[in-house]
Amino acid sequence: MDLSVIIVSYNVRKFLEQCLYSVRRASKNIDYEIFVIDNNSADGTCTMVESGFPEVKLIKNLVNRGYAAANNQALKMASGRYLLLLNPDTIVNENTFLNCIKFMDSHPDAGAAGVRMVNGEGKFLPESKRALPTPGTAFFKMSGLAYLFPKSGFFNRYYLGQIDESSTSKAEVIAGAFMFLRAEAVRKTGLLDEDFFMFGEDIDYSYRLLKAGYNNYFYPQAEIVHFKGESTKQENIRAVKYFYRAMSIYVRKHSSEGGMMLLAPFLHAAIFLSGSLALLKNLIRNLFR
Repeated sequence: MDLSVIIVSYNVRKFLEQCLYSVRRASKNIDYEIFVIDNNSADGTCTMVESGFPEVKLIKNLVNRGYAAANNQALKMASGRYLLLLNPDTIVNENTFLNCIKFMDSHPDAGAAGVRMVNGEGKFLPESKRALPTPGTAFFKMSGLAYLFPKSGFFNRYYLGQIDESSTSKAEVIAGAFMFLRAEAVRKTGLLDEDFFMFGEDIDYSYRLLKAGYNNYFYPQAEIVHFKGESTKQENIRAVKYFYRAMSIYVRKHSSEGGMMLLAPFLHAAIFLSGSLALLKNLIRNLFR
């Protein structure tokens, strides 16, 4: 089998339906399978999948197990030589899968590939290509220097500013919204770390692939639309909490490598600012409502 597509869903029925239609179109002439792991949605997701997409292998969780754990459920069952972790709030272009398979076939050193992601308005999303979060990249990002010098490989290393959005290149971090994995690399590297409930698992796994001897690539000749953050936008405070916890786990896990403990003060400052802004936003919205 060529490809196993794995989608974790939580209360995003309408977006998931669009996503599945696009996956079905992009899978023509490919030997593929689709897994949907539903984390106890309350919006009729499972009924929609069962009635509209009978080819999907649906896993119904009775509790929200988190993103990493849910993906692992399908990774253990998948039989494709390539494995795609795909967010439900995405639309895949018709040639995306074929292009990614051809690219990975011609790059045996690749453990994972990410694609060019655009938002609903067609604007390029910079997280399509990223570097690992070192103390330096974190400082330049949080200080705003990365945004003042977006094309700089020094100040904007986090988003690999020196790399053009249309150029294929190596990239340390592949976004979890579309992570095209070589099954052989997954067997060597292991499953996702289930300590990451939401956020951070893609950074951690990208780093583990590098340590296992593989390269990760940004491949912009394939493209998707990513309606970023739909599964968490109604839970701003909770999402901030999960993000903080994920980054804390990452720092602790890799604290002996590259001065990662120096990230801790920046991490606390970032969570304070993000949490304050989310609280203020919710307060204003509730007042006007």
